[in-house]
Amino acid sequence: MTKQFDSLPSEDLMVETAKGDEFAFEVLVRRHQASVLNLVYRYVGNKTKAQDLAQEVFIRVWRAADRYEPKAKFATWIYSITVNLCLNEMKFGKKRKMIPWEVGKEEPSSVYETDSEVPHSPEDLLLAKERSRRISESLQSLPENQRMALILKRYDGLSYEEIAKVMGCSVPAVESLLVRAKRGLQEKLIFSEK
Repeated sequence: MTKQFDSLPSEDLMVETAKGDEFAFEVLVRRHQASVLNLVYRYVGNKTKAQDLAQEVFIRVWRAADRYEPKAKFATWIYSITVNLCLNEMKFGKKRKMIPWEVGKEEPSSVYETDSEVPHSPEDLLLAKERSRRISESLQSLPENQRMALILKRYDGLSYEEIAKVMGCSVPAVESLLVRAKRGLQEKLIFSEK
């Protein structure tokens, strides 16, 4: 039954989901699950928490299906839900920032995606892990809006206009967030190398 939905655009799948079609929703989840999970994981830095929040995103999509209007791309709409959930989690959830790695555990870059530049020697692997750890720590220490804008731009490849729609702000505000985030990240990385 889901095969007939596989070729439909996500916007059409949401229309079917609004009619109560669970198969259409299942295709939507399969289609967008990895991108939602990666976005949440990069933001919260904790695998278990990311899985819980990603599941909550899809619960909200299901509940809001009857209010969905296909004016914009579905991806923009689901990213908006994801971003709002992440930002609210940081505001009203646990106030402490989560560091996305622990000694002996998987690094963020290796959990949900593969790296095309695989280190070939043990030294290269060690250096790559240390660099990934420093970047993750620095990213987690940025203010929430700056971190989210940077994740959406760097890892999800969204345009400034798309980020503005997702985050509910203007394009100049996104530009400002990204400039401050990059500057803050560079400062933190330079400081961590000393």
